[in-house]
Amino acid sequence: MIQYLVKEKGNVIELDSIQSGCWINIKPPFEPNELNDLAIFFEIPVDFFTDALDIDERSRYEKEDNARLILVNTPIINEKEQENEAIYLTAPIGIILTDFHIITISGQEDPVLQRFIESRVKDWDPSQSELFVLRLFEQVVLRYLACLKKLNLKRHLIESELYNSSQSSDLKQLLRIEKSLVYFLNSLSSNELLKMKMKRTDFLKLRDDEELTDLFEDVIIDNSQALEMANIHTNILNGTMEAYASIISNNLNLFVNRLTIITVVLLLPTLIASFYGMNVEGLPLSNHPYGFYIIVGVSIGVSLILLFFFRKKNLF
Repeated sequence: MIQYLVKEKGNVIELDSIQSGCWINIKPPFEPNELNDLAIFFEIPVDFFTDALDIDERSRYEKEDNARLILVNTPIINEKEQENEAIYLTAPIGIILTDFHIITISGQEDPVLQRFIESRVKDWDPSQSELFVLRLFEQVVLRYLACLKKLNLKRHLIESELYNSSQSSDLKQLLRIEKSLVYFLNSLSSNELLKMKMKRTDFLKLRDDEELTDLFEDVIIDNSQALEMANIHTNILNGTMEAYASIISNNLNLFVNRLTIITVVLLLPTLIASFYGMNVEGLPLSNHPYGFYIIVGVSIGVSLILLFFFRKKNLF
């Protein structure tokens, strides 16, 4: 699906056909040969379009004749609601800059691009490609920060439940959060390298525009902040999971220890009862009128002595 978009009086308007200075947004579903036709029309390599559809593509930029490609990774919600899957994944957005148009392409419905389409982002215009790219970078970082806050809130809620009862389902949710943070760490690191290289090589040709240069630096700082937050959340989560794993292991050890003590306490009475259950002559107290009560009393006394001993040693 191809959208031709322009901005007029603060609102994004969709056009019926392409015009100079418009924003061309390409999103699923894709028509057969649609990308090939666009590549031929704009005289750019078809790889500029197809690379953005690979979910494992790293953040990078390249230039071919008069066209420039930028790939930046952004967080998306994982549609697979499974216990072993991450809550969030990252997917690339392709940004293609030509002489008269700016083209974006993504293999998924991307919430960052949707914010631009819904006019929820201020101070941008598709006719100003460099400003549009910087605003897009800015919204990607804000998206990461918002997702990190949601993951951290979810972690707090799961921790509060684990304090009351340690269930495997809660630990599996922590694993899903951990996988999401791994995706975020890799993508934020890749995005940071991309922006630093773009700034160093002046890929967007911002050197003579102080305002856009300052905006680019702010975006880089925000990306570093998001990366640091992802690192902090990952370290906290790893410490939390290790702590709960130790607690569960310790609880299991205590349970096994108590079960062993109970077995030892019951062992001697059982042994005495086994001896007197033999069909042989000459057992002590076998002919005593109160022999049964004496033997039961001795068994109980031995059990109480063992129990007192373990209690004194703080083993039970």
